[in-house]
Amino acid sequence: MASYCIHPIVVGTKVFDKGMMTYQHDYGKTYTIPIYAWLLEGGDQVVLVDTGEMNPIRSDDREQAIGGPIHTLETGLSRWGLKPEDIHIVLHTHLHNDHCENDYKCTNARFYVHEKELLRIHDPHPLDYRYLEDYIEDIENNGQIHTVSGDTEFLPGLKMIHTPAHTEGGLSVAVETSGGLAVITGFCVIDENFNPPPSIRGMEMEVIPPGTLVDAYRAYDILCQVRDMADILIPLHEPRFAAVDTIP
Repeated sequence: MASYCIHPIVVGTKVFDKGMMTYQHDYGKTYTIPIYAWLLEGGDQVVLVDTGEMNPIRSDDREQAIGGPIHTLETGLSRWGLKPEDIHIVLHTHLHNDHCENDYKCTNARFYVHEKELLRIHDPHPLDYRYLEDYIEDIENNGQIHTVSGDTEFLPGLKMIHTPAHTEGGLSVAVETSGGLAVITGFCVIDENFNPPPSIRGMEMEVIPPGTLVDAYRAYDILCQVRDMADILIPLHEPRFAAVDTIP
């Protein structure tokens, strides 16, 4: 079985209320999250998980807040000798805008997304303004999008798992590495969601669901499921990976 390493590339940030990450917890605290594209190296295909923001804000204060540099997709990939057109496969955790704004640059890639995400981006609920179909129109018109309906193994050592916690079609990416099974969550969380402070554990909560979610009870159970399957847990917006070149 193939063994991969994962390169986190920061391609954007958001500054907002921490409660957007931690359901019913820490509302009113300003928090900065990195937005990643994850480059998977190890197979014979160049694989990217999400593509990030088109025009990321690059500033000293934001880089200090996340503890690492902010790139455009081009400059981030160039660190590994690649360009967007070198990408063979893009696996989308979901289709909120900050995860797919650079899709059009990956002109030679096949894009894989859950069928419910594709339906939702074309018919978003009023509560979910993060779906903007403009960002996928090019790849959709080019026939580059392929949908999945459930758990799917794409390549040896690389599997997508349906985890509808943050969105209906959220897909977590399970990656075989030299350090065991790494799971990039298909929902927007940080380390604290999986390692709550004592005040939360004292309420007999093992995890904190995402701050924005589909169903709070189901999201809680999904987080426990993903936590238990992973040897290396990679929350989708955890800042500490901004300073990491390679996982593991």
